[in-house]
Amino acid sequence: MLLPRIDTPRCTGCGWCVAACPPHVLSLQADGWRKHSVLHDASGCTGCSQCERRCPFGVISMVKIKKPDQRQA
Repeated sequence: MLLPRIDTPRCTGCGWCVAACPPHVLSLQADGWRKHSVLHDASGCTGCSQCERRCPFGVISMVKIKKPDQRQA
């Protein structure tokens, strides 16, 4: 499973990644006077990497993570 990793200190809060996200799992978060992008719904992310491709500053990278076990009890 691929998820976006956002380099928050370098993020300018431009919002291009939020607009490019088909499942709408990214949002802008205010941090004092600055804004930055956050992944607010990791389970809804499809791993399409549109956000990574659209970021004009290269602050998003897609990282592979293990899916949590979905064993039934």
